Amino acid sequence: MVKKMRLMPRSFLARTILMVLLPLIIALAIVANAFFGNHWERVHATMANTVAGEISTLMKFLNEGNTDAMNTMANNIGISVSINDTATKRKHDDNHAMEAGPLSRQLKQRLNQRASIYINRGKRQVRIEVPTNDGRVAAFGLSMYRIYSTSAEVFLIWLIGSILIVGALVAPFIIAHTRSIRRIAKAANRFGRGLDAPCFEPSGSREIREAASAMITMKERLNRYNRTRTDMLNAVSHDLKSPLTRMRLAVETDAASKEDLLRDIDRMAEMVNGYLAFARGEMPEIEQATELPSMLIRTARDAAPKKKIITDFPDAPAQFYARPMALARAFANIIENAARYAKKTIKITERDSADMVEIIIEDDGPGIPDDKKADALRPFVRLDNARGTKTGGTGLGLSIAQTAIENHGGQIFLENSDLGGLRVRVVLPI
Repeated sequence: MVKKMRLMPRSFLARTILMVLLPLIIALAIVANAFFGNHWERVHATMANTVAGEISTLMKFLNEGNTDAMNTMANNIGISVSINDTATKRKHDDNHAMEAGPLSRQLKQRLNQRASIYINRGKRQVRIEVPTNDGRVAAFGLSMYRIYSTSAEVFLIWLIGSILIVGALVAPFIIAHTRSIRRIAKAANRFGRGLDAPCFEPSGSREIREAASAMITMKERLNRYNRTRTDMLNAVSHDLKSPLTRMRLAVETDAASKEDLLRDIDRMAEMVNGYLAFARGEMPEIEQATELPSMLIRTARDAAPKKKIITDFPDAPAQFYARPMALARAFANIIENAARYAKKTIKITERDSADMVEIIIEDDGPGIPDDKKADALRPFVRLDNARGTKTGGTGLGLSIAQTAIENHGGQIFLENSDLGGLRVRVVLPI
């Protein structure tokens, strides 16, 4: 199989350097073409016309026998003149060279005969031989700078030099940029194999640092996801084993009462429903335009019909795209948790800004000690000592809410409320 030729390099470094230098080279080539096609040709044509006029005048004096006038003029304009019996014996002249071409055409037009031009590039000298009327050869010597401008060579050197300077200045930045991307790729590879990258930190440009931070956040969420699954299996094993063992023992010893069995069954159903709710919180859902006040009011009325609900919403609440069912489950768990522990009052507040929505749900219950707030967000953890012993639950409510909020790119914070209880602050990006 014939391999296709790759015109575009594979590496990001080579592509970026090519992307920077190629437009620069094309732009400079256009400028050089305009320079050589216009300015350079006009300058050389003017110089050739001047030298051709001087040679024509000198030849006129020579052919007329006025050698004194010829020598005087030659000295004044810096041209050496010698009269030889024969021409220079060289196989080829330089009439068609780039430096002598315009002058050769001008001399042929003015003298009505062909003049031979020889260039000594090492000494930067030009020798012009013209046949005289008496059969001899007049040789004129002058500096090559009289017929050729070296500004073109200097211009080319500056063109090439500017490309090299730009390349030298840009290359370190591109290499550093590429190094940051390569570090992200290596860290992602380690994360994909379940390993940590302890020395990996966001670096480089802002966009690369944001990508690296997002990848670190993703890694933390995956770790939490794995820990949650482990905790879930442990919780299922522990929480279901106890009532099942108790029910089996009660049946075998004929000590079971209908009320005890129904209580254990209800407890098991509550736990199973909690596990299912936790799993449903990660189901895919299509994003829709969402406003939170109506959802929060409806959820609060359903969850706490006997509690006083205080709301503080903006007149024109922010509308943003979200998964409404997932958000509804999240806020339902937070509000139900507040309703379970609140004495009389639940307060719900929404604060909007240009790039985020902040929802605050407070209650006047016992609250949670500061050293227990982190544990309250862990799945299957019940803070009985802090929140009462008769409330029940599986310890999944706030964990389900946290998962749904983080899946929307938001954050959830547990704080102390001015009402005396728990303050749950949810920040969602718009």
